[in-house]
Amino acid sequence: MKPEPESMRNHWWWRPGWSVGRRFYTWHLTFEGQTDVHRLAGEYRAALAPLGDLLTPIPDRWLHLTMQGIGFVGEAKEPDVHAIVEVARERLAAVPSFDIRIGPVVLHSEAVLLPVHPDGPVRQVRDAIRASIGEVLGEVPEKAESFTPHVSVAYSAADGPAAPIMEALRELDPEPARARISSAELIIIHRDNRMYEWEPFATVSLG
Repeated sequence: MKPEPESMRNHWWWRPGWSVGRRFYTWHLTFEGQTDVHRLAGEYRAALAPLGDLLTPIPDRWLHLTMQGIGFVGEAKEPDVHAIVEVARERLAAVPSFDIRIGPVVLHSEAVLLPVHPDGPVRQVRDAIRASIGEVLGEVPEKAESFTPHVSVAYSAADGPAAPIMEALRELDPEPARARISSAELIIIHRDNRMYEWEPFATVSLG
């Protein structure tokens, strides 16, 4: 992770290709039923609540660990997406389920992040997913080396100084969360409501 920023940037600017109504196929690790992850995120949401509209806190339902995109709905061919899922089932069956520790917090210029440790098993899952995409499509979007496993608990909702957020975070020293990772989820995601929201497409179990 980079050093703490001096200023924050609004996370909700529209990246190239994105607009209201667009949907995107992507792989995530999600945390439904992971009560310890929800506990930790809740502690940070409470600590950051006095900052009001400076941040967009992430509800438990939408907590995630971003893994690997495939492409926009309407551009990626659905039969190819189904084929990627089937190849991923074979590859991920060879990857054992594992435990991770989430936290302590790191401030990024667009988000409040919780790094994930150890990151090796998460990278192994991503490598298997990338290999599955490459086998079906012949190429893989997104750079392999740009990946840093983390879970965001809030996004920056305005441009401005980072100092108020850093001060609020200094008041908190929670116990890191633990989570069991036993599957990877292919989802159809959007950001129409200044939040990453999704519907499930496929769940693929680890070994």
